[in-house]
Amino acid sequence: MISDLEARIRNVTAVLGPTNTGKTHLAIERMLGHNSGMIGLPLRLLAREVYDKIKARAGVENVALITGEEKIKPERARYWVSTVEAMPRDIDVDFLAIDEIQLAGDPERGHVFTDRLLHARGRSETLLLGAQTMREAISDLIPGANFISRPRLSKLTYTGEKKITRLPARSAIIAFSAQEVYALAELIRRQRGGAAVVLGALSPRTRNAQVALYQSGDVEFIVATDAIGMGLNLDIDHVAFSALRKFDGQNHRNLTPGEIGQIAGRAGRHMNDGTFGVTGGAEPLDADAVERLETHSFDSVRTLQWRNRNLDFSSLSALHESLRQLPREQRLARARTADDVAALEALSADREIADIASTRDNVALLWDVCQVPDYRKISGQSHAELISNLYRHLTSGTHKIPEDWFAKQVALADRTDGDIDTLATRIAHIRTWTFVANRPAWLSDPVQWQERTRAVEDSLSDALHECLTQRFVDRRTSALMKGMRDKEELTADIAEDGAITVESHFVGRLKGFCFTLDSAGDGIHERATRQAAMQVVTRELGMRARRVSAAQSDAFKLTRTGVVVWRDDEIAKLERSEDPLQPGLSLIADEHMSESDREKVQARLKTWLDDTIADKLKPLVDMSTSGELQGLARGIAFQLKENLGALKRETVADDVNSLDQAARAELRKYGLRFGAFNIFFPLLLKPAAADLAATLWLLKNSATVNGTPQLPRPGLTSVVTDPSVPEALYRAHGFHVCGPRAVRLDILERLADLIRPLLAWRSSPERADAPPKGSTGDGGFKATDDMMSILGCSSGELGEVLKSLGFRLERRPIAPAPAAAPADVAADASASAAPAPDANAEASSEAETQQPAEEAGTAAVATALPAETSEAEASAPVAAENAETPAATQAEAETEKFEEIWRPRRHHRREGGHRDHRDTHHRRGKPRHDRGPASAPASDANAAPAAAAAPASDTSAPSDQQSARPRFERHDGGKPRRDHEKRPNRQGDHRHGDQRKGDHRQGDHRHGEGRRRDEPRRAPQVITAAPPKSGSADSSSPFAALAALKAQMEKRSEGSGST
Repeated sequence: MISDLEARIRNVTAVLGPTNTGKTHLAIERMLGHNSGMIGLPLRLLAREVYDKIKARAGVENVALITGEEKIKPERARYWVSTVEAMPRDIDVDFLAIDEIQLAGDPERGHVFTDRLLHARGRSETLLLGAQTMREAISDLIPGANFISRPRLSKLTYTGEKKITRLPARSAIIAFSAQEVYALAELIRRQRGGAAVVLGALSPRTRNAQVALYQSGDVEFIVATDAIGMGLNLDIDHVAFSALRKFDGQNHRNLTPGEIGQIAGRAGRHMNDGTFGVTGGAEPLDADAVERLETHSFDSVRTLQWRNRNLDFSSLSALHESLRQLPREQRLARARTADDVAALEALSADREIADIASTRDNVALLWDVCQVPDYRKISGQSHAELISNLYRHLTSGTHKIPEDWFAKQVALADRTDGDIDTLATRIAHIRTWTFVANRPAWLSDPVQWQERTRAVEDSLSDALHECLTQRFVDRRTSALMKGMRDKEELTADIAEDGAITVESHFVGRLKGFCFTLDSAGDGIHERATRQAAMQVVTRELGMRARRVSAAQSDAFKLTRTGVVVWRDDEIAKLERSEDPLQPGLSLIADEHMSESDREKVQARLKTWLDDTIADKLKPLVDMSTSGELQGLARGIAFQLKENLGALKRETVADDVNSLDQAARAELRKYGLRFGAFNIFFPLLLKPAAADLAATLWLLKNSATVNGTPQLPRPGLTSVVTDPSVPEALYRAHGFHVCGPRAVRLDILERLADLIRPLLAWRSSPERADAPPKGSTGDGGFKATDDMMSILGCSSGELGEVLKSLGFRLERRPIAPAPAAAPADVAADASASAAPAPDANAEASSEAETQQPAEEAGTAAVATALPAETSEAEASAPVAAENAETPAATQAEAETEKFEEIWRPRRHHRREGGHRDHRDTHHRRGKPRHDRGPASAPASDANAAPAAAAAPASDTSAPSDQQSARPRFERHDGGKPRRDHEKRPNRQGDHRHGDQRKGDHRQGDHRHGEGRRRDEPRRAPQVITAAPPKSGSADSSSPFAALAALKAQMEKRSEGSGST
């Protein structure tokens, strides 16, 4: 029988060297050379990696995986891969290897590695893999052990301090807390596109996924704790330390050179050299430390952690005593209190637990339960409570953990929602239950719970990996960087909607001639992304420029805001110019468009714009460019162009009145219509022309309009006005603002055409025809359905429109009797026939003016209104009749009804005696009959439109104006006039407006911009070139007939009264 020392030194070989020397690879090859073998590795993650490699070569049925949380044991397994803590003691194999043997000096886990170093052996061969720092310790503990030194395959160089934003690609940044790892990863995501994350708290599945993310090149950086130094084989070119201090579970301390070298050695794989340095707040390394790191010269491990493996389970006190036993050999030191010993001490203090652990089996079971790792890391007391619950379940009843209690604990962790910390906490909990489930004697159905806990851990691990990736990785930027690394030129494409992708990732959009880089591409890689996108942007801009220059006119559209649209993209916008019919044009394009392409597109769009304006606004364009118009006609054409084809007639009434027939004919030749209320082009009322005119008006007056106003839709004859829309914009669009409604210009003229015959019709005994519907026969009319129909409004809205046009409303009582008595008829006829003096005077000028019938019907000049009776005058005969028959009046009042009569508003003087005059711009020496009828002043702006709708030649007046009204009486009942001494000059002319003394000439009448304040008021004057008439009225006129009828009825009334 061989001694312990002989067994210890039998066939032991120590393969020592720095990182990247192929030690693990050598161990795998040596193990596969034996019929059986076992390898112990420091991490579950590394064990899984080695298991996958051996399984691929030896077959899945021949390889077993044993870890604390996972056990895969085929029946005929030949090769065993395990973590060092989980290495089976009862399996005898030909080959045995222990990796990272230098961890025997670790304060927390060192005693486990020391135990395997002293006692784990293969029948034929034992390999101890680790750093050169273990050479002396192994020589002292294992005399006669063979040593193999493995030189590093690549060179390791210190590069000093660098900012995180300046670190090279394929770098690992080292931190020593989860908070620091997350902060660094977040910074790298913003600055460099993203990073993988590796922490000891992550499950192996999550760490594998994060490592794969880095290894695949999806990210160029990995942020990790010192766990990265434990055998993780990564393609790292540079290692940067963000800190050189760590918390070892008890104290904060500086890293030893050996620990720094173990982590820095991860840089450089195989024959590729590596570098290391510091970043962030870490202090630069001194020259001595740098030299030792670059030459891998570190102090030897002097003391190994040791704990007695021969435990006494006869009692709790005996167990404690055996754990406190000291080593008997040099270089060994009793390990400090680990988690399992701390849990044992806490449970031993519990009297109930101590009573249960009274037998050898129960003491052994208690120690076995204390081996459950503290994955949760909440507190020592919390871990002790968990161990206590497990032990109580295992020592009571069936000596199994209850299914319902265990199911409840697993269910608490079976949720994949939450943030990174929440998911990491759940993984820590489920790893605990996974470890428990892998103890076959603790559960009734361990296999089922192993599968269940494994599935929960996997789902949580996947969720955590996804959460880490979403937070710390910009997938698009990472993919672009990977493509730039793997390819000399990135592949860029453009979709039909203008979306540009580089390496199948969206980087921006091309709209029209402007490329907009995706905001997510901002940062250090924006230039690279833009350069890749420019490959297709420049080419596409040229193609689009050629398409635009060859496009038909219908391919372009002009929006209300003056933007030119092509294929739903904005490519140009109109600019304000001095000529409203020739706006400027500027392209909407960025700097990537070449100058030649700009010129081609600009020329095509300018041609299209000019053609569009010339086509849709043809009458206005032809008139404005005509050289045939002269004088006032040319001035009116200029005003029409400035107002985009429509003028309110009253604003240019004097100019229009001054036009001779030849000038009017020249203007009508372009399609201009002289309406009662507006001067406009009917062709410009079509929707396309109206929209274009409104667009040009907005372009010219953009400073006075906020936003894009809502204008009437095509087909509407009138709409409710929007207070925010200027009246001039409505008119440019073909609508006249009439109080609360805007009426289309041609519809307003149709309304005037409906009103005009109703005002002109007069009742008389000689007329046998029936009055038109709505006519009152006395110069008034009633609102009809036709009027409301063409306007598309209600009766109330029609009333508001009529008021705005200058008509006044009169409420007249309706006579109850179906037929009027002869006396009443005579009285009404007399009242209708007697014209007001003012009306006779104004009507005479109209009657004496030579004007075509069409012009008389549509002229918007303030022509003479038909004779109308004021309310005071109209009520006089009624009052006289009521005085004779008071009883009848009282009876009728009970059933009296009223009708609404509309009449043109009378022309009267304002308070103060001033008449309304507008600047007429009459030229000196022009005979009055050559300039049309005189402009009749109105009481306000609405009087002239109402007068315009009145008939032009349906009344006659005495030739003597002075006899039509008393010379010294005011028309409005005011004080007598004091200006009777101001008489016409010898030529019979009267001065008007601002005519200055000394400028008076025969036949010359001047109208200025207003009467001087100190000039006395005069009676209205009508100047005509026709020969004066005699003092008596023409016997053939309607007024003479009415006067004769009145006299006849008066005689008849006197005769009946005398009898």
